Amino acid sequence: MSSSSRRRRVIRTVIGLAAVLVLSVAGAGAWFYHRLDTNITTFDAGGVATERPPAPVPAAPGASVPVNVLLLGSDTRNDGNADLGGGDEGVGHSDTAILLHVYADRKHAVGVSIPRDALVTIPSCRLPSGDWTRPRTGQMFNEAFTIGESAQGNPACTQNTVEALTGLRMDHTIVVDFKGVAAMTEAINGVDVCVPNDVNSHNIKLKKGPQKISGPPAVDYLRARYGFGDNSDIGRMKRQQAFLSSMIRKIQSQGFSLPTLLPLADAATRSLTVDEGLGTAMKLVDFAQSMQQIKLSDITFVTAPWRFSTVQSGRIDLVHPDVDTLWRLLREDRTLDGQTTGELTDPASPSTEPTASAPSPTAVPPAAVPLAADQLAAPVTVVNGVGTDGLAGRGAAAIRAQGFQNVSLGQTTGGRLRTEIAYDPLFKAAAEQLAPLFPGSRTVEEPGSEGVAVTLGRDYRPADAVPSPGAPGIPGAPFAAPTGPLPTDIPSAIAQNSRNADTDPCANLTFG
Repeated sequence: MSSSSRRRRVIRTVIGLAAVLVLSVAGAGAWFYHRLDTNITTFDAGGVATERPPAPVPAAPGASVPVNVLLLGSDTRNDGNADLGGGDEGVGHSDTAILLHVYADRKHAVGVSIPRDALVTIPSCRLPSGDWTRPRTGQMFNEAFTIGESAQGNPACTQNTVEALTGLRMDHTIVVDFKGVAAMTEAINGVDVCVPNDVNSHNIKLKKGPQKISGPPAVDYLRARYGFGDNSDIGRMKRQQAFLSSMIRKIQSQGFSLPTLLPLADAATRSLTVDEGLGTAMKLVDFAQSMQQIKLSDITFVTAPWRFSTVQSGRIDLVHPDVDTLWRLLREDRTLDGQTTGELTDPASPSTEPTASAPSPTAVPPAAVPLAADQLAAPVTVVNGVGTDGLAGRGAAAIRAQGFQNVSLGQTTGGRLRTEIAYDPLFKAAAEQLAPLFPGSRTVEEPGSEGVAVTLGRDYRPADAVPSPGAPGIPGAPFAAPTGPLPTDIPSAIAQNSRNADTDPCANLTFG
């Protein structure tokens, strides 16, 4: 055999071995990704509200837009979680909720903790039977997750609640249970934390001082409410913020390569429930890698401005207008000191996206007589009785522009010809004030109903109403820029509830 023939044979052999190696690795990778994909549980998008905040508009075609992710910690005891959390199996609650806003520049991020005991309006949500509930006012935030009384919870209902509360469209929702927390901390070889004092309460035992924790002790550290500081849930949220900061620091130090992220994804996916948009391992990895340029110093955690409720003992009220300013800053993709990243169009500019045709708008008459505070605080539910996209949102914006503070959206029905305003006798003055906004509408007294329900008919001619300055966004409404000035500094009610991710984990040990 000639030397040239031998060389060709060797080359073919090397190429063949290389091909086998590549195909083997690719096959193993495909098998691994398939395993991860089968691990992931997704929730049905059919429970997401039909009336939602609009998607942000980029400054130029193809430019980046911000991403909003709702992170929920479930306390379900099912599927083996009772071994970590204790207690009996039953209905799951979302005892941890963080709205993560990743700015369009992919260089900044803000995580907003929403207190589980905050009193909010839970909008219409879908039950396992397919029926939709009526909106409910004055409810604890974490009750939204329990709608339908499922052990796995109702992530779509919590997403609907957050969108109605903030005016921000949630791009993704992720639910993690106790097992997921334990597995992820073990996958990155522990998280550095600082315990302010020895804890020996409710079967949770932790030693004082800096330490690295993972697995069940990490779950204990995050869940413990008693034995730390003031024993409050607010304190627990601050501790969770410090923990997440430390976890992000650990992941960043290890890098965002696939060898680093895939074991973490393997651990996480076994205990995650996500929306369908994050329903594969690669989507989760791609999302994580999209944030690798964000410096730890440019990640801020903040607790939504709050105070203890004067109406319901042990509950929490969100403080207005401070919390409204926070939501507005995020809607406009501005940092907490009011600075813009320059990646979005001017909020005052009309969207270039096509919208459903609607009748020509007419002027909205101003409120005739100032209402008492209790009437302006009346729970008002706006229902789209026609089916035109965004109709209820526009009606809600017109109502809020008149000073009404507690406006939510109901489930679209369709088939309504004439607008109807139904009200409980306690809120007759509020209903009479609303009637001029909807010429030709009829008012109906319904004793025992919850507040005022405005069902929009085909006779409704929406005006281009703009929410009052600093008011929370209305899902489905065209978000024009409010006219109020933006803060030039971080508002004190936001600053005093904030924590940068690069803060020393042993700093501010007064937190819960």
